[in-house]
Amino acid sequence: MEKNMGESDRIFRLAAGLAIIIIGLVAKSWWGIIGIVPLATAALGHCPAYLPLGMNTCKLDKK
Repeated sequence: MEKNMGESDRIFRLAAGLAIIIIGLVAKSWWGIIGIVPLATAALGHCPAYLPLGMNTCKLDKK
């Protein structure tokens, strides 16, 4: 899998995923499980939804 997420995108997804999980725990709701998705994409550096949209937030190496 080729990385298609930049550093700021990954940090935002990590923070959002943790926030969703914490809110789910505080509210005692199983909806907090949804926070796993942004955490996983942040850890992998690859977002499958970016492929059909042709998006890439990764910095390109200029050689």
